Amino acid sequence: MSSLFSLLLCLCLAVTANAAALTTPIAANEKLCFYADVDKAGEKIGFYFAVQSGGSFDIDYEVKDPNDRVILDGQRERQGDFVLTANTVGEYAFCFENDMSTLTEKLIDFDIMVESEPRREAPAKPGQISEHTSALEESIFRLNGMLLNIKRLQKHFHTSENRGFSIVKSTQDRLFWYAIFESLAVVGMAVFQVYILQTFFTKTGRRYKV
Repeated sequence: MSSLFSLLLCLCLAVTANAAALTTPIAANEKLCFYADVDKAGEKIGFYFAVQSGGSFDIDYEVKDPNDRVILDGQRERQGDFVLTANTVGEYAFCFENDMSTLTEKLIDFDIMVESEPRREAPAKPGQISEHTSALEESIFRLNGMLLNIKRLQKHFHTSENRGFSIVKSTQDRLFWYAIFESLAVVGMAVFQVYILQTFFTKTGRRYKV
């Protein structure tokens, strides 16, 4: 019973996080911004994005703090995975801009996570073993780290699958239109040859009666 209580207590002490995982299209020459609130200085902000489809799978991005100061940016990036320390309390802006494309729409998969790691003291109870509680707590944090790594790996495979599907679909479309163009060219050449032969054999000239 005490082990179960300790386990539940460690789960309460585990990392608390507010996350937003979204997938959104960004039209050509469009800029979209998303916002996350930080309640206290020193909190960690996890920021992940990946271009799933569209063009060369690249996008411009920037992150601004509550004072509108750019703390992270990049141009023509395919994906990124960052962990930032919020030194200022307030609203942080995460913006994507697709200004390098004039016609192509981009599909962006991104994740914004604001997390904190509280270290509250466990209530003292008779017979409770603090070493045992600490061991369980460390196990919980190790499991949390392993789960985060698995989550990142899943995102990587998901992005690779979407990009591969987009490339295959684009190749199929190009082959389809190439086959259509080739068929039209063959038909046009055949019609042109028939016309030339018909004109050659039906060409009239002067006739002389003997």
